[in-house]
Amino acid sequence: MTAPSRVVVVGAGLAGLMAARELQAAGSQVTVFDKGRGVGGRMATRRIETDAGTGVFDHGAQFFTARGDEFKGLVDRWIADDVVVEWCRGFAGDDGHPRYVARRGMASLAKYLATGLDVRTSSLVFGLTREDSGWRITLDDASTIDADAVVLTCPIPQSFALVANTDVELPNDLLMTDYERTLGVLAVLDRESGVPAPGGLQNPDDVFSWIGDNQQKGVSPVPAITLHANPSWSLENWDAPHEVSHQRLLDAARPYLGSAGVLVSQFKKWRFATPMKVWPDPQWVDESCSLVLAGDAFAGPKVEGAVTSGLSASRLLLR
Repeated sequence: MTAPSRVVVVGAGLAGLMAARELQAAGSQVTVFDKGRGVGGRMATRRIETDAGTGVFDHGAQFFTARGDEFKGLVDRWIADDVVVEWCRGFAGDDGHPRYVARRGMASLAKYLATGLDVRTSSLVFGLTREDSGWRITLDDASTIDADAVVLTCPIPQSFALVANTDVELPNDLLMTDYERTLGVLAVLDRESGVPAPGGLQNPDDVFSWIGDNQQKGVSPVPAITLHANPSWSLENWDAPHEVSHQRLLDAARPYLGSAGVLVSQFKKWRFATPMKVWPDPQWVDESCSLVLAGDAFAGPKVEGAVTSGLSASRLLLR
């Protein structure tokens, strides 16, 4: 196993963090860049302060399952480290499949995985240039860093923009990857919601794909609900004024709130929420085997898929 000396990973979501950990463990000097203020990508946790207390919300990914043996082993380790707990085994009865959550919000799993890595947040990678010795990565502040290999884990359109001025040619089928959009609302309530135990509703009607009670989930100390509109509703309302879509979602959620009122709420938009199709391989690599694309568009739009793709990308570079 030969590790590239210097690796840059773009994206500090689960795929990027898992790739970085594997490469660093093999001896590579790894730098992770992410344009966001924190790590996690869609493993996002938000807080809203109110006079009644702090509402804590899982904003993106809400839970995950474990099907493959390797991922089950990782989950067991995270449970032993008190990072992950089992939430339930189904939302409409026990189907035998554990749903796991990060104990302190989903972003806390990403923070745990980022421990010991050189992760630079609020750092936007602007472009890539192929050099004789590898790659030069340029950031939006005009600073540069050189690397022997690059792993891109951002959404495919963003990865394409980074390689557009290089000699890398991405397959047309990969370039055509589109993403479903998600509109959502995070709301702090004045009392417990009407969402039945264990606190989650999947596709309850023609508006929502997910309604989650973060207090029942054990994430929030006060009643706090996450509302995700389904892809068709989100697309139909994507260009509406934010305040209009915000109110429409609150109105549609009224039957699920019980007697609770909304104290404070925030409107959210995800442009690249879920890939509409998945590439047949867990990663894509260029002919030089020094540029790898990975993420949930490759091994499936789930937590396990992102982890699997990140590990696969790193192992390809280590062959």
